[in-house]
Amino acid sequence: MTVLVNRERAARGMEPLLDDERLRRSARAHSADMVRLGYFDHVAPDGTSPADRMLAAGFPLPGGENIAFGQPTPEEVVADWMNSPPHRRNILRREFHVIGVGVCVTTLGPMWTQNFGYV
Repeated sequence: MTVLVNRERAARGMEPLLDDERLRRSARAHSADMVRLGYFDHVAPDGTSPADRMLAAGFPLPGGENIAFGQPTPEEVVADWMNSPPHRRNILRREFHVIGVGVCVTTLGPMWTQNFGYV
């Protein structure tokens, strides 16, 4: 998925995002939590925000988050995000330099999370 995001950025003359293991852990954990607890939101039922999760994973400068559910492939979810203004803004935000992606596959389809950070 990071390759697909970076293609979108490159097509607009932007620098690629670098993978960050801390953001990846945060994103994976959020996707799994949404599946386990049966919700779809940036804020967990316990009130934990994307920034809270990224900080807890050890990432010092948290940025944005994109979530999606049900798209069967990375290509489809990135296309959907690019057609959604708030998600597109996260993908194309010049101030973001790193990314972590998490997915949790369910019988109803994948639960996707992207976390973005400043560095």
